[in-house]
Parts: sequence; structure tokens; C-alpha cells
Amino acid sequence: MTAIRAIILDIGGVLEHTPDLGTEARWEPEFGAGWASRVAAVFRAGELGHITLDEVHERSVAALGVPADRFAAYMADAWIEYLGTYNAEIADYWLARRAEGYATAIISNSFVGAREREEETYRFSELTDLIVYSHEVGILKPDPGIYELCLERLGMAPHEAVFVDDFEPNCAAARALGMSAVFFQDTAQAIRDLDELLAGNPAPHR
Repeated sequence: MTAIRAIILDIGGVLEHTPDLGTEARWEPEFGAGWASRVAAVFRAGELGHITLDEVHERSVAALGVPADRFAAYMADAWIEYLGTYNAEIADYWLARRAEGYATAIISNSFVGAREREEETYRFSELTDLIVYSHEVGILKPDPGIYELCLERLGMAPHEAVFVDDFEPNCAAARALGMSAVFFQDTAQAIRDLDELLAGNPAPHR
């Protein structure tokens, strides 16, 4: 059995603590009951990178019939919830493994504008060898294509990587490809599970 050589993390819920802050509900009195369903297709297009962030704003304003500045105010709130807070404990663990020789990568179901905001806030590019954002590659987890693309860019086979995500179906999709996967429920548990997987694993050389 080939040793694990790469540790791949999700962002929201793993590298970032992202609790529900009630942003959608807080804007319901102004935007109307069920407002999110009226822009769901617009936001899905944003997750896949089919439209620009400016187009997200323009199409959402048209769909909701609200002033552009009010939708911009909602989006400012939404970005706060999206970015959450930094999970320094898992990031430090990950960096320590990187120093031992493991490759590091991110696979994230993201949104247009996320790379710029996350880079400004957290400097993820300094933590990892590779970031695969759904809005940049046009594929969302748990589609196997996004995992395959990440592995191809790393130059690794599925069994050489472990993937950590806080949504079990995303972990199941990784396992179906032959990757190891850790279902993130809390930081201490995820680190324990990773330690068990890597126990006796020879440190990679790269």
C-alpha cells in the first residue's frame, strides 16, 4: 500500500469556523419571505463561476426588486458569515505536516470573489501548495471531477491523499475515488483521526 503523501482540506467548517449567523433570515423583512429561493439560481451560478460577482449583484437586484445599495449591504453581511473565523489549530497542524514533507491542498465549494477575500483575510496561499475553488474550475463537491482535478494538479494517485471535510457526502465521494477521508466534526477529533491515518506513515520526500 502506497503511503499518504498529501493532506487536502475543505475551507468553510474546517479551516474556517463558519457558524450560521442568521444573515439570510435577518434580511427577510426587507427582501421578502422566501427571498433566497428567488436568487438561488444566481448564487449557484456564482458558486460555479458562470457569472461574475458584479453580475451576481445585478441579477439579484433585478430578481428581488430592491435597491442596489441594499443588496450590497446584504452581501457585506454575507461575506462576514462566509469568511467566519480562522481555525488556527487545524491550520497549525496542517503546516507542521507540510514541514514534514506532506503536500497540502484545498478543495472548496466557493463563490466568485472568495479567493481575493480569503487571501486578504487568511493568506491561504502561504499555507498550501494548491487551492481548487469551485468557482474557478466550474465543478462542485461531491462531483468526483473536482477531486480528480486536484489530484492531477498534485501529481498524485487517489490512495496517496487524505481529504478532510465537514460534510459527510463530500467525504464519501472522496472515498469512492480511493482517497482516505476524515469527516470533520470538531478540530480535536479531526486531528486524532489524521494522526491515526498517518501513524507509521513514512514522511514524504519532495
